[in-house]
Amino acid sequence: MKAEIVVNNSSKPDANYLTWAPSPLRVRMTTPIAELPRRQVTLRAKRKAGGGDLVFYANLAAGATPKRRIVLTLPMLGTSVSCFVAGRFGAASKNFGDVEIEVVAAKKVIARLPVMVRIRKDATKLSASERDRFVSALAVLNNRGTGRFVDFRNMHVNAASPEAHGGAGFLPWHRAYLLDLERELQAIDPNVAMPYWRFDRPAAAVFKPNFMGASDPIGTVSFSAGNPLQFWSTDGVPGINRRPFFLVGTQSPSGLLDELQTIALGNSYSGFRVMEGNPHGSAHTSFGGFISSIGTAARDPLFFMLHANVDRLWAKWQHQRNRFDPSLASAYDSGGAGGNRVGHNLTDTMWPWNGVTTPPRPSTAPGGAFAASSIVTAPGLQPHVRDELDYQGRFAVADRLGFDYDDVPFVL
Repeated sequence: MKAEIVVNNSSKPDANYLTWAPSPLRVRMTTPIAELPRRQVTLRAKRKAGGGDLVFYANLAAGATPKRRIVLTLPMLGTSVSCFVAGRFGAASKNFGDVEIEVVAAKKVIARLPVMVRIRKDATKLSASERDRFVSALAVLNNRGTGRFVDFRNMHVNAASPEAHGGAGFLPWHRAYLLDLERELQAIDPNVAMPYWRFDRPAAAVFKPNFMGASDPIGTVSFSAGNPLQFWSTDGVPGINRRPFFLVGTQSPSGLLDELQTIALGNSYSGFRVMEGNPHGSAHTSFGGFISSIGTAARDPLFFMLHANVDRLWAKWQHQRNRFDPSLASAYDSGGAGGNRVGHNLTDTMWPWNGVTTPPRPSTAPGGAFAASSIVTAPGLQPHVRDELDYQGRFAVADRLGFDYDDVPFVL
């Protein structure tokens, strides 16, 4: 007797990645027994030491609770039965296959599927292998200045600033931008998730030669011999310039709102989004060099870890105030009777993924369509602002974007 397990509606190995938000799971018997019309089986997780862990949902009805194991009744004619699986909050994977889904019948394992609970983590808490996979994927994407990364650099320039800054769309645009880059990294190494630099705490490990590099007094960033970021190049110029105005070994940037202060900025999005100035802007200007200015910030890979933390703060604010539903006035700033600038309204498509190059949009649209995912279908090739709000699929499973943060849970 054998069974088949399918997650995320795909039998391809690159679909076997999970977050805290539930993924669809199907199980069916593959060696049916004619005289038995059905068979009860148990789904459970088989976890390696220090690896990820799983929970299961029979359905996603409001108030449904996750279970460590779940019993299904499978037809013996091979018809699939559906449920949901997710990473158990607080138990993310370090490597692919450090947890497996098992199907058990009559005390025997009749199917198993290795998976990974792939979560965006605090950069200071990455294992050495997680850190090295991340910097290696970044380096491949950059390819000494000749790779796909050039499009991401060209998306974040002064001419395009009004698309992404100074308005309600600041947070949705950067969420999309970060996710697009993360998916490109995952096309290189599917085990990579974007780490975040929590800039309101000291993060000495981030500024080491084996990670984001160490800065000399004039801001030249150096890397260890084994770090492929030593070959980083943008705009035809090798290297990174980053001059910290704080002691990276023992301090966080001064004058920044901390996490609690940031989340307390407002009960509605219109109040919360002022975080674009502080802590977001203040984190950028806690350095001299590339990262301090809109037109050059994306030349420094630290930029993306900074923005992962900005996005995490928004995700945590959404979680604490239940601000995922785009139809709620408190979940987004509509701009009043006149609306927002184009690109910042809920129903607007976002540049550059929409390919629009007529005024007031920029004259170019680098990068093409939004990167596809092996585990979700949202936000599509030309994302709208509203597509970025319900990133966990709390109101519509199909809106799930396929990422989660290590300290922001999923709750039905």
